[in-house]
Amino acid sequence: MSTADSRLAVTGRRVREHVLRESRRANVGHIGSALSIADIVAALYGGILRIEAPDDPERDRFVLSKGHAALALYAALALRGWLSEDQLATYCGDDSLLGVHPEADLPGVDFSTGSLGHGLAMAAGSALAARKSGSSRRVFVLVSDAELNEGSTWEAAMFAAQHGLSNLYVFVDSNGQQALGFTRDIIAIENAAERFGAFGWDARELDGHDVPAIRAAVEDAVGDPRPHVFVARTVFGRGVSFMTSRIKWHYWPMSADEFDQAMNEIAAT
Repeated sequence: MSTADSRLAVTGRRVREHVLRESRRANVGHIGSALSIADIVAALYGGILRIEAPDDPERDRFVLSKGHAALALYAALALRGWLSEDQLATYCGDDSLLGVHPEADLPGVDFSTGSLGHGLAMAAGSALAARKSGSSRRVFVLVSDAELNEGSTWEAAMFAAQHGLSNLYVFVDSNGQQALGFTRDIIAIENAAERFGAFGWDARELDGHDVPAIRAAVEDAVGDPRPHVFVARTVFGRGVSFMTSRIKWHYWPMSADEFDQAMNEIAAT
């Protein structure tokens, strides 16, 4: 399969199928979070990220700050041909590099993540390093809306604006949920785009399940001298009716019957 064809093969539906299949096999949760970001990941690995090979030093970098959704990233790497089906099937197995959270030892993973609230800082540092080394590479980071509860995120936002890191692109997975409740009931993050704008960012809102709109927004941002943030409205558990906006699917694994229903619903999308 050519590079162009492999990019086209990365779709939200196919990412979701991999997420469901491997989470069922491993009997591991974090399903709803991975389904939430499937279309953003598909847009990135299906054409936005400039990556011909995961070891290319001039490749765009990607930081999955909400590391517990790593299965969506592994699915995209497999669809690009950078992980084999056999490797993907080791998810959460003994001696596997495919853990619940991504590790940089795995080809295609640029940063180990999982300690929430630090991904934006790492991405900002990487973007500054690219500029100082004269590289044209860009840095993309996907953060959860719950990470906007953390002061380290806003410190990194101020740092990025201070240095005018226009090669930094942030997606906020705004699904309104976190591990133990709805974001609005824990620390409400309203008008997130306006808040980033007040910090000196190029801030936009979009539908996080509209892949063409995601691609268009990134293209439209080129040339703006500020760092860029896209507050992506998403649905937790997207594509599976009994997981949609249900807190328990942050951690809960599927039964065999639930897996069959979920796969049938995804196939119908």
